[in-house]
Amino acid sequence: MIDDFKHQGRRKQMILLLEELGISDKNVLDAMNRIPRHLFINSAFEEFAYQNTAFPIEANQTISQPFTVAFQTQLLAIKPNEKILEIGTGSGYQTAVLVALKSFVYTIERQKSLFDSSRKILTKLHFKPKYQTFGDGYQGLPPFAPFDKILVTAGSETIPDELLNQLKIGGTLVIPIGNESQIMTSFQRVSEKEFEKKEHGNYKFVPMLKDTNK
Repeated sequence: MIDDFKHQGRRKQMILLLEELGISDKNVLDAMNRIPRHLFINSAFEEFAYQNTAFPIEANQTISQPFTVAFQTQLLAIKPNEKILEIGTGSGYQTAVLVALKSFVYTIERQKSLFDSSRKILTKLHFKPKYQTFGDGYQGLPPFAPFDKILVTAGSETIPDELLNQLKIGGTLVIPIGNESQIMTSFQRVSEKEFEKKEHGNYKFVPMLKDTNK
């Protein structure tokens, strides 16, 4: 698994671009500068891994463009040792970013092939989450709730009540809401039954699906 000066130089250029696009959280930028994105995608795309581009991965899914990863992560405002639930492990790249931010990451993936491949790469790169499982993201992970932050990496037509219920008071959920295209939306839990909603622009994600796929 090679991460040489060429890759590191391209990664630094990517970080400069993210800053130009408005990513201001230095912790997020530092985390993304540590992670070899080219190792999370098909080697055919390696030359383009640090462009602000999404790429296809296994199971008809995608690895989000770097700006989207950075923006969602910045919205979470993660502090060290917070407990984070990630819905949709995918390639494992976003998971690695969360781990690099020194949080305790609990991640769930409904596609068995992605669960297997992401677990291998995260282990090899030493960005292993606290807990990684194959399952239905709509259900969250009730045994480990409540969570300080919850991140959904696929587009959902509705807001899953199960996920809102697993959020700590004061915690934040970031989720793309919509069908054909989505609005990046954050919910802060202000009390047992009250949530403060904010919208953060239009995005395009693969759909969030129920159940699992082996």
